[in-house]
Amino acid sequence: MCGIAGVLGADDSAEPLIAQLAHRGPDGVRVEQGPSRSLAHARLSIIDLEGGWQPLSAAGATIIGNGEIYNYIELAQAFQLEGKLSTGSDFEPLLHLYAREGEAAFDRLRGMYAFCLIGADGRTWLVRDPFGIKPLYVHVADGVARFASEPRVFGAAHANAEITNAVASLNYALSKETAWPGVYRLEPGEIAEFADGALIRRRVRPAIAKPKAPISDEARALEALDRVLEESVRVHQRSDVPYGLFLSGGIDSAAIATLMARLNQRPVIAYTCGFDAPGARDERAQAEAVARALNLDWRETLFTEEDFWAIAPQVAWALDDPVADYATLPTYKLAAAAKESLTVVLTGEGGDELFAGYSRYRRSLRPSWLGGRAAEPQVDAILGADALNTWRRHAQAPAGLTPLQRAQYADIATWLPNDLLLKLDRCLMAHGLEGRTPFLDPEVAALAFYLPDQFKARGRFGKYILRKWLEQHCPAAAPWAKKRGFTVPVAGWIAPRARELGESLASVEAIAAAIDADTVRAIFTEEAHAERRWPLLFLGLWGRIHVEGATPEAALKSLLT
Repeated sequence: MCGIAGVLGADDSAEPLIAQLAHRGPDGVRVEQGPSRSLAHARLSIIDLEGGWQPLSAAGATIIGNGEIYNYIELAQAFQLEGKLSTGSDFEPLLHLYAREGEAAFDRLRGMYAFCLIGADGRTWLVRDPFGIKPLYVHVADGVARFASEPRVFGAAHANAEITNAVASLNYALSKETAWPGVYRLEPGEIAEFADGALIRRRVRPAIAKPKAPISDEARALEALDRVLEESVRVHQRSDVPYGLFLSGGIDSAAIATLMARLNQRPVIAYTCGFDAPGARDERAQAEAVARALNLDWRETLFTEEDFWAIAPQVAWALDDPVADYATLPTYKLAAAAKESLTVVLTGEGGDELFAGYSRYRRSLRPSWLGGRAAEPQVDAILGADALNTWRRHAQAPAGLTPLQRAQYADIATWLPNDLLLKLDRCLMAHGLEGRTPFLDPEVAALAFYLPDQFKARGRFGKYILRKWLEQHCPAAAPWAKKRGFTVPVAGWIAPRARELGESLASVEAIAAAIDADTVRAIFTEEAHAERRWPLLFLGLWGRIHVEGATPEAALKSLLT
């Protein structure tokens, strides 16, 4: 995992862009200048520590990439490339495949990635993985295309009413456009061809392919699940540097931990974050039970009120593409702790979306007279109407899916890439730590998404088949315990300073673009609105930093005085 940046269609250097992404690639930066192009790479060394430097050239093609291509060994074997490879890089086999197949080579990839490839055929491509695990941002103007792993490299953001409303209501933005004028996100799965600094064609690779043989028998489903999950964890562990996992009290990370324990002879290092505050859900006891059962090297870290005020502005800096999900806070602290001994961590992101873990999925299956309702985000009636309509446009599922699959599809298309995965990328990469997501593997995803509904949502349980699997392989995970929502006690920490925050936040340009001052003050003075305060505090910090140019420390100080 690294940072990439480039200029296409001009002789300008990408060095000023990549210089702002050094946190993503602390092991070194390389820049390559060519005719009407400049490619730059900030490296976090994971695979082939000596030979895997980029830009990388082979078979007449050149590539810079962020992320990992997990099936690089299988591709090299299938296409008999072993004698032709000059490095052990996971990106080099793709260059040889492109020389043989052109664009079709991109459809063979299994991994998380965002890359720029310039072929011997003279064609230039920007490509992003189908789930959107790795980010890529593009600016095109006056015959020049610039791209980078983070939008911060394009200068200052501008106050944007649509983005403010979305983040205040949904915790994340959905528009392809960003707060940086003219800068847009490459969509998850997008394969875009550029020529002379302009986009000439694009297509989008779907996140989930249909399985070759749908499964309707529970025993066969359990067997297939064990097989594809083990294989996914096995390839996600490919690394020449130390790896471990983030272990919560939930069943998703417990499943990953179970398979890592199976596949490793030494105890796997696992990190858990806990809270010692009223109203917080502390997962450490359950995580420790799993760790003991699996003989993990378990390490805990505590998140306190002091951490909240210290870390919140750092998180706002890291999340230049804004995400107000309060789970960013413990994720950021966990990443700092894990970086002391690890370079790679596996996580459970995607398990709820693929195996139908959320209660809203089950509610969507009930008739209205039994409390059923559409699986849509619950937003504020005043601030959230436009955001909800935007969400509905992005969440439209293709024909032929069941109601449950439509609800899953909506989250995979909206919340997963724009909140959960963006959070994981920025909070970990701020510390030079790579996060990997074994559930978001094409084989796992195809199996899970197309399982019969009753294998996912049954009675009061979501993730039925995953719970059955854990019941067999790690009963210490308490797979049939009631799912408890993840909480961070931000409202209680904000409350003593709410009145002064309301006054100062009302003047932040990024907030004032969409929310009037009286509404902001009311949110911070009326206790009925306590749960709405954290997104506005985040937006205030974010606006001070990315729109107004303050340092994280100065941003917080300006809001508390």
